[in-house]
Amino acid sequence: MADLQPMKSKKLEGKVAIVTGGASGIGEATAHNFINHGARAVVIADIQDEKGQNVAASIDSDRCTYIHCDVTDEDQVKSLVESTVSIYGCLDIMFSNAGISSLRSQTVLDLEFSEFDKIMTVNARGMAACVKHAARAMKEGGVRGSIICTSSVLGSRGAGVSTDYAMSKHAVVGLMRSASLQLAGHGIRVNCVSPGPVGTPGACKTLGIDEERADEVVEPLSRLKGVLRKKHVAEAVSFLASDESEFVTGLDLAVDGGFVAPAAP
Repeated sequence: MADLQPMKSKKLEGKVAIVTGGASGIGEATAHNFINHGARAVVIADIQDEKGQNVAASIDSDRCTYIHCDVTDEDQVKSLVESTVSIYGCLDIMFSNAGISSLRSQTVLDLEFSEFDKIMTVNARGMAACVKHAARAMKEGGVRGSIICTSSVLGSRGAGVSTDYAMSKHAVVGLMRSASLQLAGHGIRVNCVSPGPVGTPGACKTLGIDEERADEVVEPLSRLKGVLRKKHVAEAVSFLASDESEFVTGLDLAVDGGFVAPAAP
């Protein structure tokens, strides 16, 4: 069993969670954070098998499992959820985080629809499949669960480039708001976390920068002093996953250091 950081709290004590896109970036940080906040079990789902298995082993081999899942394949998503319930008895938290960045910067004038379709299939359709099957499992199990979707600050504003990515993240917010209304009667909460620029590999690719230069590029984009880190987003996700937010649903929570805050006139 790998050494863990000291438990931060017990706010997720007894909870069973799935983290899609958990092999790297914000997903990996959140899987660690869920365990640090007392989760009973975390299932990491990804298509990066070696990375995902290594992350699961590094967190806690007794409480963390890796399952291969391509979210664009609904059967795999359904199997992921069913396997989690079979192994651990229930599903309390779905962090639907798997996504991809733009393959290249595209304005509306030069959209390549083969690339557009791939972005929308992963980021929008894949997200919908995760919400659908997590919600069904929670409803059938009588669980007052929490579903958190990863959007982006570009899900609430326009983009100078990366039109396809911005559109996909707007779709995620629309999915979340619709699902939150439809599932509230079952006691299932649905929210979004929308990170600002974070120095993850995917974000660096979207911004067109080297990871080594991430901090110097990202820091000026925040109105707060300092650099937005994966851990900041992970803590926001853990809040939305926990009973501390038991009356919060339909929220698009920006974790961006004020990047999208309206400027004073």
